[in-house]
Amino acid sequence: MRRVNRQGILQRLRSFVSGTEAALLTETLIVVPVVTIFAVGILEFGNVFWQRHQVQVGVRDAARYWSRCRATAPFTTCTQDIARNLAFFGNPAGTGAPRVPGWTDAADLTITPATPPSNPGAADIVTATGSLTYTGSPLMRLIELEGFTFTYTHNQRYMGW
Repeated sequence: MRRVNRQGILQRLRSFVSGTEAALLTETLIVVPVVTIFAVGILEFGNVFWQRHQVQVGVRDAARYWSRCRATAPFTTCTQDIARNLAFFGNPAGTGAPRVPGWTDAADLTITPATPPSNPGAADIVTATGSLTYTGSPLMRLIELEGFTFTYTHNQRYMGW
């Protein structure tokens, strides 16, 4: 059986602790997790603002479209489905990727009044309200932070075509 040289191990341990290697390792173990959490937080915060901005743009697009519709010919082709497609996808056909992942449910966007007036007056207002529950990245789910809902409302006067 081989004998362990305790004196050599203790000498190496003292050399490691008193040297710069231990200080560098300790600083790295403290700083890396903090910087990583900080960087992920910045990215997540930016993603929240980006998604909220996309919801705002979509709600404004839907309200702008609906405020120019009339119930009389030749504008009878105006539908709330087209307004929702403009909000969710950015085009009247509703094709392509949604503006915000997961924001495609018709219940997430309400437009009032449900039908445009045949002869709009100065007091007629369109109100579009969109909401989205932000779920976040997988890291947010890993630390068990629940999603939150943000809502945006846009009012616009009827203009007609």
